[in-house]
Amino acid sequence: MRIMLRSSVARRAGAIALVLLGSTSLAYAQECGGEFSAWKAAVHEEAQAAGVGPTGLAALDNARIDPEVLKRDRSQGVFSQNFLQFSERMISAYRLKQGAANLKKYADVFSRAEAEFGVPGPVIAAFWALETDFGAVQGNFGTLNALVTLAHDCRRPTLFRPQIIPLLKLFDSGTLPVDVKGAWAGEVGQTQILPSDYLLRGIDGDGNGIIDLRNSPADVIMTTANKILSRGWKRGEPWIEEVRVPDTLPWEQTGRENKLPVSQWIKWGITNRDGSPIRDNGLKAGLVLPMGHQGPAFLSYDNYDVYLQWNQSGTYTLTAANLAAQLAGAPPFEKRQSGDSLSFEEMKALQTKLEERGYNVGSVDGVLGTNTREAVRQEQIRLGLIVDGWPTRQLLSSL
Repeated sequence: MRIMLRSSVARRAGAIALVLLGSTSLAYAQECGGEFSAWKAAVHEEAQAAGVGPTGLAALDNARIDPEVLKRDRSQGVFSQNFLQFSERMISAYRLKQGAANLKKYADVFSRAEAEFGVPGPVIAAFWALETDFGAVQGNFGTLNALVTLAHDCRRPTLFRPQIIPLLKLFDSGTLPVDVKGAWAGEVGQTQILPSDYLLRGIDGDGNGIIDLRNSPADVIMTTANKILSRGWKRGEPWIEEVRVPDTLPWEQTGRENKLPVSQWIKWGITNRDGSPIRDNGLKAGLVLPMGHQGPAFLSYDNYDVYLQWNQSGTYTLTAANLAAQLAGAPPFEKRQSGDSLSFEEMKALQTKLEERGYNVGSVDGVLGTNTREAVRQEQIRLGLIVDGWPTRQLLSSL
């Protein structure tokens, strides 16, 4: 039996499925590691109690650890690139051209998605581009093995273990084959959807009675819009806006989380990138400085926070937001360089020093993540430096 659901019906079924999933997975959410067969037996018991049938249970019994998945999880070096390096590679001419072509080709589907879920087509198309190049590269890892591997591993089990039962239910329904392949982190389909979102948010966009996120662009577009809405998207509101910052500013007020009325930023001298006045839209926004006060600058609205629900890397999300903006007609952002930049090894040395001062930087990995950036801001305040979250050699030598 396949899932044969249309939009509102799908959402009602999703609510029912959420009840079925939530009551069983929480009890085991913290358990990881140990002897694999014993661990898998506990998951089998959990799945059986959640109503997983013979197909799903047999697939689970045959699941195994994939060492290559662990290797990928430990070596995400791409996120050690700064925003300019990452975005220059990811916002390619091909993706801009193909994105525009797909927005035109599937204009009616994008229009339906925005009408029903409030998510503009360029936002959906940007994720579609970055995740799989519009379906061209969906991954070749066994999805169940990937999830079992990452759930058994004790680095992030609470993220991956709750995905196992939804995947088994998708096997039971025939929506996905038991040998389905996707990304190393367990996502499947053209926008790399985790099984819980596939099960709970899946939309039959082409009306053929099947939710196929690997092969149907209409299903992909509608489901992706539904997922984005579920993360808190606000209809009709912007996500980012490129701006120019003055030479002086209350720098401690910057940062994505410190949202202030746009009118306040205007009073402090924030302008459009060409120097013209910003329109006061009555909303609140944070000022994001991914490369420090000398680099690109963006007002980030509540809808930008939704991007971080998709991927917690600030580098990835700001790239996705800018790709969406360009697909919506905005010009490329100004690629202004910061005057000082740390190497990978210098960044690790900085993180080590920050840890020694009592900060939680997550891990000493050479990546300027949210925790490291906030620690940098706190030290900049303490040392009387410009508070922009950008680590410099001056800061490193001062610690």
